[in-house]
Amino acid sequence: MPSTLLKSLLAVASCVLFQLSFATPAPTDASASNNGGAGVPGLPAKIYGVNLGSWLLIEPWMLPAEWVAMGGEQCDDCSACIRSEFALAQAYPDTVDATLKKHWQTWFSQSDVNAIKAAGINTVRIPLGYWIIEPLVNRKTEFYARGGIVELVRGLSQLKAAGIKVILDHHALPGVASPNQMFAGKCTTDVQFYTDYNYHRALVWTAVMTALSHLHPEFSSVVSIQAINEPIMDATQTPSLGNFYKNFVQTIRAVELSLGIPIQGSGFDVPNLKINSDSGSLFNADTIASLNATGALSKGATSLREIFTPEVISVLEETVPTLLQVATQLKMNLAVGALGSYWERRQPLIANMMDVNWQYNSPSNPADAAIGPQAYDNHLYYSFGGVADPNEEAYLTHLCNLNRIETDAAVGNSPLWFGEWSLATQFNATDEFLFKWADAQKLQYSKGAGWLFWNWKIEISGLAGDTARQWSYQEALRRGYFSQNPTELHDPNVCVPYIKSPTVVQ
Repeated sequence: MPSTLLKSLLAVASCVLFQLSFATPAPTDASASNNGGAGVPGLPAKIYGVNLGSWLLIEPWMLPAEWVAMGGEQCDDCSACIRSEFALAQAYPDTVDATLKKHWQTWFSQSDVNAIKAAGINTVRIPLGYWIIEPLVNRKTEFYARGGIVELVRGLSQLKAAGIKVILDHHALPGVASPNQMFAGKCTTDVQFYTDYNYHRALVWTAVMTALSHLHPEFSSVVSIQAINEPIMDATQTPSLGNFYKNFVQTIRAVELSLGIPIQGSGFDVPNLKINSDSGSLFNADTIASLNATGALSKGATSLREIFTPEVISVLEETVPTLLQVATQLKMNLAVGALGSYWERRQPLIANMMDVNWQYNSPSNPADAAIGPQAYDNHLYYSFGGVADPNEEAYLTHLCNLNRIETDAAVGNSPLWFGEWSLATQFNATDEFLFKWADAQKLQYSKGAGWLFWNWKIEISGLAGDTARQWSYQEALRRGYFSQNPTELHDPNVCVPYIKSPTVVQ
């Protein structure tokens, strides 16, 4: 980097970037209207999506017969038997890689991509465990299968060809972020994610995924990375989560600046930040062309020391050897000049966090972490209780008066999408009700940036029983609760009889 550019960057950005970009950004036209529209580059104008749960991160309740065939077990307390990926890998260390490779290749395949495309779905959310970046795993104490990153690339290639956008969701965090949950990767009450050590590992994961999203051609449909899925709802049990969010966003932006991702004109303009005018990035075009990817990250770690936190700089430094190992596994070309074909065509990724109202007891507001495009996620399941009384009238009354989009927008958490929801209920729902329930949820969640149903598929088996009826988008299509056009409703006036005014329902 020319010395004059470095001086300008450090002098101006160190005061401007910290003072301006950590404040809640001015809303776009879409978010300012409180309609929650996407309003950020890369996303569809409205998300109509599904989760690809139990593909690269298995939740055994979703495929019980296959899980048992793998050597897994069933029990009410998932910590008491082989009921998580950790437990499976610990029990079968010599065969688990081959066992899960077979699952990865069959649970999500080209036929699924074709069906998702035919159903009008434009976005998928892919739940991932930290162990997909294999150098982050402590093999002496942590047990997970190898090879998932190769299957992720395969799936991303198929999704890219179909024109489907992708959210990479850090669903299972190092150290475990939620107690006794299959989705955490290990069922245990020993929650250790909320520590400096595991925050750091999660940030390295973020940095590597950001780099891959910009450098690997099959990652070009990736538009967003989610920091953490469903942290513990009591904010007193998640110390320093707000600081993690700030470092998460800084990590994404530091990697992007280092890799020459254009900033100007792409939704990531910071007033008075003096960067290279011909590239809109940290380096000029000639410098980018002469660097390999790891060299660019190393240079960024040196050049950005006075702009980003010491933790983020440490993450950048550790990302270099980690990315080299992953690149070898994927047979990636990180040679000199390899960046040249990528840096001009990429937009900044959308940083995604659960919304502030996911937690209680004075949580940190993730909007305070914003630098560049950012979006928020909320999950709403009526079937777990605590939302509405378990009957049709109460469910529809609560849902049709839902005010989460407006409540979030008031504190800067916009655009908001509903990243998980289902048709599941606490009572025996009739088909007649499920047609209404599907319509009402689609109607309400579409008032924001959109929605992603949990899940694309659920196993059909004797052990699974009737689970797919209310949890599988694929099965809901077959039964007619959903149509091949995700914007279509059986009854656009489904909420009219239930709307109360003015009522605020959280």
